[in-house]
Amino acid sequence: MGVIEIDGDRTRAVYYGVIKAGDGDFPERLGIIFSELQELIKQYQPDQAAIETVFVAHNAASAIKLGQARGAAVCAAISCAVPVAEYSPSSIKQAIVGRGGANKAQVQHMVGILLGIKKPIQNDAADALAAALCHQHTAHTLARMAKRESQPPLTKRTGVELK
Repeated sequence: MGVIEIDGDRTRAVYYGVIKAGDGDFPERLGIIFSELQELIKQYQPDQAAIETVFVAHNAASAIKLGQARGAAVCAAISCAVPVAEYSPSSIKQAIVGRGGANKAQVQHMVGILLGIKKPIQNDAADALAAALCHQHTAHTLARMAKRESQPPLTKRTGVELK
């Protein structure tokens, strides 16, 4: 999980870390993900959440388990009345690194640069912060587009009008 805070043009990491669900039965591990995320959401009170969509891995069983863990995360956010936005892995990489085929090390490096984090960031925490940054960039761009659409269209005559 990662939490960022936006203050004007400045963005900083408030929290980042991983949830260790242990080696127990899978349903119990899903419960740990759900309850720990709920606690972190209550503690940090984010306005919005962003999550990576499930990609089809080479192993179908792994993809299904990842989807279930993702579902536990989405349910934790929704149960705390936090709206959830979803982004594909390639969209997140594009927003952070500038290309959708970036590798994990490139994402980790850019997340560190964008948030001013000097020490190494664990893979899952970097992915969470990257999703949050992607959402911030996307929301900012959409807000700018909406503002531009509400303005009257430009005409050929611009600037100072002389009489």
